[in-house]
Amino acid sequence: MSNQHEKPAFSKKSSGVILKDVTKIFQQPDTGKDFVAVNHIDLEIQDGEMVTLLGPSGCGKTTTLRMISGFEYPTSGNIFIGERDVAKIPPNKRGISMVFQSYALFPHMNIWENIAYGLRVEKLPQDEIIRRTNDVVELMQLKGMEKRFPNQLSGGQQQRVALARAVVIEPSVLLFDEPLSNLDAKLRESMRDELRALQKRLGITSLYVTHDQSEAMAISDRVVIMKDGNIMQQGSPMEIYEQPTSRFVANFIGKANFIDGTFKGRDGEAALVDVGRHTFSIPAPGKMAGVTEGGACCLAVRPESILLSKEEGPLPGTVSRATYYGAKVEYEVILGDQPIIVEVYNPQLTERFAEGDQVHMTLIDRCVRVLP
Repeated sequence: MSNQHEKPAFSKKSSGVILKDVTKIFQQPDTGKDFVAVNHIDLEIQDGEMVTLLGPSGCGKTTTLRMISGFEYPTSGNIFIGERDVAKIPPNKRGISMVFQSYALFPHMNIWENIAYGLRVEKLPQDEIIRRTNDVVELMQLKGMEKRFPNQLSGGQQQRVALARAVVIEPSVLLFDEPLSNLDAKLRESMRDELRALQKRLGITSLYVTHDQSEAMAISDRVVIMKDGNIMQQGSPMEIYEQPTSRFVANFIGKANFIDGTFKGRDGEAALVDVGRHTFSIPAPGKMAGVTEGGACCLAVRPESILLSKEEGPLPGTVSRATYYGAKVEYEVILGDQPIIVEVYNPQLTERFAEGDQVHMTLIDRCVRVLP
């Protein structure tokens, strides 16, 4: 979102969100058995922070969002917005706004009327409705489109209107339910950047749900990875990508190779891991929870953290596939009987390899993590 205009005079009502030991259990209609959608989770979203819930289908991220919004009530636990426990309070009493995947615009209202709708429901004075609506129209770069109807707008413009309608009521918390999934790839990327710029500019506490990993990485202060109703790991996008604490997280965010080895012990802060006939010294191995000396472990290595060469190296292999993508070449290299994915960027400046070539792999050891 362009910053060429001064920020409109929105009141600062943003506040943090805290979930304490929150559980949601559904009864399955076909079997009558209980299904635990969210399992005793604790989560804190700081005032003004943008947090993304990320995970596979059925992990509990949308149920968590719906409990914060009030569309579902938790089976147990507390949900605080600011200092209020809102776990049993209806959605319209929580001071939140939600941006939906489908935009949910009123087709019979023009853009200005759509944006002003929430203010009219609140029965604010007409002059305040006009002022706040016009401020948001300018903020969202919708000036000149006020009299158009939703079906006269592009997908990106409709998304801006949906955002404007959510922002105009000056919510304490802004919730996003996969808001960009209906847009094409290029527009989604550009809208993602606009969303992030807007959220930072207004400082509204925000929770974002998506299944798109790159979207989560680009838009978030913090990413929360969920699986089977549990929080597996949370941290900044950099922490999640560079310091995964489990194979699930490493494999879910981006791509990861898992090279089986044996943990031989420590050398100061470094971990010593045997792979084949070579002992690797890993300077920053991570938390290594569940790894025991003399026991099996694996090296988690991102595809871009492996160097390929025809010269001697610690891990010999054979190229089984080479796929050219323009900005990179992706190689599949067979190590023993295990396929290893290697990504080489700027292929015009690097050595090329063909299927059947014998190569050697060298790990960039500071980028490797040791996992059970």
